[in-house]
Amino acid sequence: MSYYSQLSASQRLWLFGSLAAAVALVAVGWALEPADDEIEIPTVTVEMSIREVAPKVGATGFAVAKELGLPGSAAKDRPLRELGVEQAKLDETAAHLASHHGRTVKYYLYAALTLLGLVFLVRLGRPDGSPVSQRKTWYPRAPYIFALLVATVVGGFLLGKSPNPMEGAVKIFKGMVGLQPSILAVVLAFVFFVGLAIVGNKLVCGWACPFGALQELIYSLPILRRLKRRKVPFWLSNTIRGSLFVLMLLLLFGVVGGKRGFVIYHFINPFNLFAYDFDTLSILAAVVVALVLSLAVYRPFCQFVCPFGFVSWLAERVSLARVRIDRDRCTQCGACARACPLPAAKHIIEGKRFGADCYSCARCLAVCPEDAIRYRLPGSRCEGRDDS
Repeated sequence: MSYYSQLSASQRLWLFGSLAAAVALVAVGWALEPADDEIEIPTVTVEMSIREVAPKVGATGFAVAKELGLPGSAAKDRPLRELGVEQAKLDETAAHLASHHGRTVKYYLYAALTLLGLVFLVRLGRPDGSPVSQRKTWYPRAPYIFALLVATVVGGFLLGKSPNPMEGAVKIFKGMVGLQPSILAVVLAFVFFVGLAIVGNKLVCGWACPFGALQELIYSLPILRRLKRRKVPFWLSNTIRGSLFVLMLLLLFGVVGGKRGFVIYHFINPFNLFAYDFDTLSILAAVVVALVLSLAVYRPFCQFVCPFGFVSWLAERVSLARVRIDRDRCTQCGACARACPLPAAKHIIEGKRFGADCYSCARCLAVCPEDAIRYRLPGSRCEGRDDS
């Protein structure tokens, strides 16, 4: 019997309704996407340096230099006039770069994929009335893999690197030191991504983030299974990630180094992959290392580096929908902990307040022999529970 044939009439309504809503969201986003002639071109002058121009046009210093016909090693702090750049050439470059960044339709795609993930996990993953004996048919992987492919191919390679959750967590702090032309825009982007993370445990990271999705797809390949059973201690991964986040703030605000505006994540930003822009060797190395490690380590960039991963880990404390344990049924057999690619399920069972990240991947939801684990909203009842 197929998964779809087991869904109740109510679940089928949820399925088609959520699909229609997701398509409508993306369609609205596409319709509202500004044409090239509607994009606001920032004001820049040849009295400014490459380092000053780059954040205004939403590009790296290397990209600005390349578009201006300068070598990548050109001095980033000298006025462009001294480098032989004319104002007309700079205006042309600013218009060109501004037109290739910040596809607003991506916000709608993030929301659509998060919505689909939420409905699948809360309402569609297991057919109503399905007994525990049929749990191996619950939460099929196909919908998740489909969402990951859409996130990677459409949200990444087709729509480019921006916007993305990582820059959403960094640009708000860059705005505080004057590196962003609109502080309101970066605040709204930050609130948007954090809001999606709060709707369900890191759903935007687990289901919609392009680079997170690419790592997940690689990790899902049926190879190196023995290595995948070994999990990195959460205290280690989170200490590294949190330390990088704090170091970023210290450098950005000039507390360390004495110069405001230095962003360490610019040199290890894997989202440049989706723009085919490897302006430093460190970016290429970050992409290669993360993707190779993904064969055996679950989402290594998310675990060890991503600033939004750290921020959304904190936001998980107030997530609305999340994995919840029925303590009366749980026998602590460890099945969910073994299925989870991180220590998250183990920490949930133990009741840890600040446990490991949960990426809402659903691996734990179909393995409990006592039906003691559900992805639920607070106070919601377990629909369709059947002890037969």
